[in-house]
Amino acid sequence: MTHPDGDLDPDAAQAAIEYCYDQGWSDGLPLVPATRPLVEKFLATSGRDPDEVIGRLPQLDRSVTVELAAINAAMAGCLPEYFPVVLAAWDALMRERSTTGGGWQSTSGPAPLIVINGPVRAELGINAAGGVFGPGFRANATIPRAIGLMVRNAYGIHPHELEQATQGLPGRWSICLAENEEESPWPPLSADAGLPAGASGVVATLLRTCEFVDNRHTASAEQLLADFADTVGRSGAWIFRHAGAGIVFCPEHAQLLASAGLDRAAVRAWLAERSGRSTDALSDTGKDACDDNGVRLPGGHNDGTGEFQRMLPNADPQHLLIAVAGARNAGISMVVRLFGGWSGTAVPVIRP
Repeated sequence: MTHPDGDLDPDAAQAAIEYCYDQGWSDGLPLVPATRPLVEKFLATSGRDPDEVIGRLPQLDRSVTVELAAINAAMAGCLPEYFPVVLAAWDALMRERSTTGGGWQSTSGPAPLIVINGPVRAELGINAAGGVFGPGFRANATIPRAIGLMVRNAYGIHPHELEQATQGLPGRWSICLAENEEESPWPPLSADAGLPAGASGVVATLLRTCEFVDNRHTASAEQLLADFADTVGRSGAWIFRHAGAGIVFCPEHAQLLASAGLDRAAVRAWLAERSGRSTDALSDTGKDACDDNGVRLPGGHNDGTGEFQRMLPNADPQHLLIAVAGARNAGISMVVRLFGGWSGTAVPVIRP
């Protein structure tokens, strides 16, 4: 896209971008034209067969290959060196039952959560500190966007067509963060999920929504956990007998809990026991009973007994993912709602 004198040709660039829009490939933002030489650079970083099928939706009879992933990662604005992380994130998502079923088409409009560990964080400049849920970093923005374009262009899931989100989730294709291992008091999430310590790896699952907990004044681990239990157990996000959640602790909150002698397992156990609502409170919201499929509905059980119903079925990691990210400048953490159960496993980032 250059003039004969070697200068960049903005008109040619604009025409290529508009062509991508005209083909229906875009998620609403401009795309990088995926030329064959550019796609080959992506494929060279993977060491995998371009025709390898890495995902399939049986109900649509559509598949994703390594080459289709490379094309969409290029259009998303990734650098070629990001591509092994894109593949690891996709592979991690394929371990979730919902992503091989109806998750991408759900009325909830779930968003992938991608958490990256290991040396690849610094090598690619993936943000682990301030603003990890926000914009400003190319890798954090384009890796999840590549996932979204793969779902759109390989599976054909477009809004108002096969995608059935009632309202959707802000940032549906932009939640990608590196864990702040340097300020975390606990082992990396990927190490807890099965990878060797120090390995580059990715954990990923689908989320229903995100909501922050701002508690910057207490020095009590129990008060802090009570605040998280109240948020995790709110009835609005509770549509089945039990539900899963996750917490991305800021370093300040994680360090406070660790200084009280609590590791990830202890935090999960405390929250599993105390996150929920009384039957009376659930009756007020029409969610105190469950049908044969475990769907919450009105049961008329507001009898004043105060029976407590737990949101998390137990303290298993699959029901409560715990990571550490963000800046150590305030006590603000994020509770996330798992769309289904997390696989509890991490996928290594493999580079030839």
